[in-house]
Amino acid sequence: MRNPLSDKAVSIPWSGIRKFFDVVNEMPDAISLGVGEPDFDTPWHIRDEGIYTLEKGRTFYTSNAGLKELREEIVRYLERRIHVSYDPLREVLITVGGSEGIDMAFRAMLNPGDEVLIPQPSYVSYEPCCVLADGVPVIIELKEENEFRLTAQELRDAITDKTKILVLPFPNNPTGAIMTQKDLEEIAEVIIEKDLYVLSDEIYSELSYAGDHVSITGIPGMRERTILINGFSKAYAMTGWRLGYACGPAEIISQMTKLHQYAIMCAPTNSQYAAVEALKNGDDDVAVMREAYDQRRRFLVHTLREMGLSCFEPYGAFYIFPSVKEFGMTSEEFATRFLKEEKVAVVPGTAFGACGEGFLRISYAYSLEDLKEATSRLARFVEKLRAEKGAK
Repeated sequence: MRNPLSDKAVSIPWSGIRKFFDVVNEMPDAISLGVGEPDFDTPWHIRDEGIYTLEKGRTFYTSNAGLKELREEIVRYLERRIHVSYDPLREVLITVGGSEGIDMAFRAMLNPGDEVLIPQPSYVSYEPCCVLADGVPVIIELKEENEFRLTAQELRDAITDKTKILVLPFPNNPTGAIMTQKDLEEIAEVIIEKDLYVLSDEIYSELSYAGDHVSITGIPGMRERTILINGFSKAYAMTGWRLGYACGPAEIISQMTKLHQYAIMCAPTNSQYAAVEALKNGDDDVAVMREAYDQRRRFLVHTLREMGLSCFEPYGAFYIFPSVKEFGMTSEEFATRFLKEEKVAVVPGTAFGACGEGFLRISYAYSLEDLKEATSRLARFVEKLRAEKGAK
């Protein structure tokens, strides 16, 4: 029989995140700190709206672009949070999670051979989505000494005549890094000079611990060059509702909507009604969850540094990215041994790009009780590794 598989599909590796998650599910007494999923239930008033929607029989298709009411609410939300205005009818698309927005943007914007600059370590979907859209991913390696921020010089050094899009993945998964207003202004200057576009993934925008999130769309000249990706999974604990959105120039959103029409039709209707409720009345819920994450963040920074592990302080998302280079083993080896010997799952930094070697991603989207037990096991494991190293 002929080979039924696409070479392109086969060439794309499996996600390094799920590997450890799948193993830990089969391991009794194990603790997983590997998945970026809030441990909070979706707030009740949002769930209640979803239930009410089903009871009222609102199980029909919406328009391809999404409920008009939801798009209007997203525009109001962005106006009050990042002070940028969009046309709800022409510049907003409701997607099945933020990930679909990333995929549709690349498919709508890239021609074969166009280069996409992807700062890494970063979310696992950017590179494969670029490849599937016939783009060429070009990796910019972010550096720990820069707190994993993208610098204007790093950007400038990576640009070629074929560069079309810069992915801006901040607040960052897996490092927790953020970009300041000054950082973004310097980046924007290069973007405008080189006539590039930006895909700004702001899914963690509500989880910022150093003041309000800053969006590159608010910098003069950047709104018309940027596709803003966001969603409801992280801020509102709505991962399983599968709902996101993309905002940007009408000509790009129009083509994204056309592709979305053929691939998806529309995002889940009951999720869209629930999201309207989230945006209207969910600010207090977000504040409570953000405060809990911040408490866990501060606990982890203190505890990891206390056990002698090097880690910079993350100011966004709900991840911390400690270095394990001192132990002379790869991130994969460290994570595998830690899971086997102490029954705690973390993710090797290499799951987020080769430059993640020597680091681990630890999620603090888990209870303080689980984090205390997991770090106790980590301290014991680190002490054992240092004893082994000293005995050689």
